[in-house]
Amino acid sequence: MKFVISAAFQPPEHLVEIARAADEAGYEAIASSDHAVYPETLDTPYPYTEDGTRRYDETSHFPSPWVLAGALATVTKRIRFTTNVYVLPMRNPFMAAKEIATAAALSNDRVTVTIGVGWSNLEFQLVEQPFKRRGGRCDEMLEVMKKAWSGEWIDHDGEFYQFDRLKLTPPIPKAPIPIWVGGISDFALKRAARNDGWLSDLQTTEEILECIRKVRAYRKDLGKSEDCDVMASASDAAGIDGYARLGDGGVNHILTIPWVFYHGMTDELDKKVDGIKRFSDDVIAKMS
Repeated sequence: MKFVISAAFQPPEHLVEIARAADEAGYEAIASSDHAVYPETLDTPYPYTEDGTRRYDETSHFPSPWVLAGALATVTKRIRFTTNVYVLPMRNPFMAAKEIATAAALSNDRVTVTIGVGWSNLEFQLVEQPFKRRGGRCDEMLEVMKKAWSGEWIDHDGEFYQFDRLKLTPPIPKAPIPIWVGGISDFALKRAARNDGWLSDLQTTEEILECIRKVRAYRKDLGKSEDCDVMASASDAAGIDGYARLGDGGVNHILTIPWVFYHGMTDELDKKVDGIKRFSDDVIAKMS
């Protein structure tokens, strides 16, 4: 079992020390969240709470994921960088490919891209990308980006993107960039099955395991190995026994905020670092 620290909403001035501590303490990765703006009023409900209200407010921090990955790569040696989640269809595929490739180069290929298709119609409007059919466009974006990351001359004649021969200018990733998919709809689970991994929402253990069963069934239908990477955050699992049950069901990455178990949702950096180290001793060392 590998452990990933959720850096969601953390002040940027804390993230360097959090990354250093996590790198030294044996965590697998750090995951950053992604939003460009905070509309005061929504025209589409937040899909992950019963009443449609957001889990964050206008004071919550959302640093650019790939700027952050590049910066943290310079102060760490082994920890990976991923997203929870990167709203890919809010972007242009060439600019997204360039930013991710640059982060991969700066980190010596320590990048995993975890994507979602987004839910905020207003945010898509503000960044001038179409909200409708974003799922299909996202799939084609991934196709274009993977071609671009090859470093070869490429062209494309798809439904959403058409272009003649071109190359992505260096840097080019030296290794394939894993693509994981977040979301709990059947569309999201099928998209995860077509790619390299799946990310849960904050769900119960049984809800997570049921989603994994669906992803595996979809992969089997595609002729793929049923096993794939799974990063999960369970609302009812804490400690070795709970994580072991998730592992038995196919989870191989636990997304967590380790200092919460010792200091709650503290704003004090020294307590966050202390929690990172204590969780490593209490859980990671014993599960490895």
